[in-house]
Amino acid sequence: MAIFEVIHPGIFTTIQDLGRKGYQKYGLAVSGAADHYACRMANLLVANPDKSAVLEVTLFGLKLKARTPAVIAITGGDLTPTVNEKPVPMWTSINVSEGDVIHLKGTRSGCRAYLAAAGGIDVPIFLGSRSTDTVGKVGGIEGRSLKKGDVLNIGTPSADARSGRRLSTSLIPEYPKEVDVRVILGPQADAFTSKGMETFLSSDYKVSTKLDRMACRLEGLEVEHVDSADIASEGNFLGAVQIPKNGLPIVFNVGRRSVGGYTKIAGVITVDLPKLAQVKPGDTVRFHQVELSDAHRWLREQERTFKILQSALRGG
Repeated sequence: MAIFEVIHPGIFTTIQDLGRKGYQKYGLAVSGAADHYACRMANLLVANPDKSAVLEVTLFGLKLKARTPAVIAITGGDLTPTVNEKPVPMWTSINVSEGDVIHLKGTRSGCRAYLAAAGGIDVPIFLGSRSTDTVGKVGGIEGRSLKKGDVLNIGTPSADARSGRRLSTSLIPEYPKEVDVRVILGPQADAFTSKGMETFLSSDYKVSTKLDRMACRLEGLEVEHVDSADIASEGNFLGAVQIPKNGLPIVFNVGRRSVGGYTKIAGVITVDLPKLAQVKPGDTVRFHQVELSDAHRWLREQERTFKILQSALRGG
């Protein structure tokens, strides 16, 4: 079913799901939604399975025309969404009619919004995922971001899809300009001096303009190594905080390279990764050490919430 025509693609809009896992060993990025929480919630609100493909919209500009009626939900960063120039609520499922124009005008908070349509964006599955990898040029539409004139097909909606579903306010995150992120130290924490570790855990870091789906590069005080920043190349994991020779943190995102040869001081815990997906250049990031057992507990709590919502929303 052809349902959306791209009138304007915005600055950078791609089709994403929860990623292409299991192929890093072949040099292929996992990709997927940078803010997995907002992506999953958007799908949940329109009664899609978790892994359904959505649109990830960066900062501003996406404009779509609906060719047929649909149920949609927009979550994540507030990019001032409108339908036919009238504001529409976020984190809520809404109806759009044939001829309606959906426009995400620009950011008021956060960096990335997620637009889910009941039935999911229907593009071919490549290695288990519909996610766009613009570096590997695979997935989505020809492995690229959307362009004017693209037509987006949608799968068959669930019988449970309907408008008017709104997420509880307590479950809607805020996207401030100052972000506190929790980390587990390692795997090369011993490669840093005590002074370097103190610097890392007590400093305010500014998000640089070198920000994309591969990594979030930070500016601020240099983190001191004991000796060298070099290590034998090893796999890069999502949320890894790498400290290269210049001493400035780089946090790896969903589009990261498979391997890297610099020391990693810590890893951002899974439930805090969406915070980094929503920062913009000039925002402030602070790191806080937590215990692995706490990180696991917070993740279990989040997953429990998803299961409860899936049961409740599909029941009415």
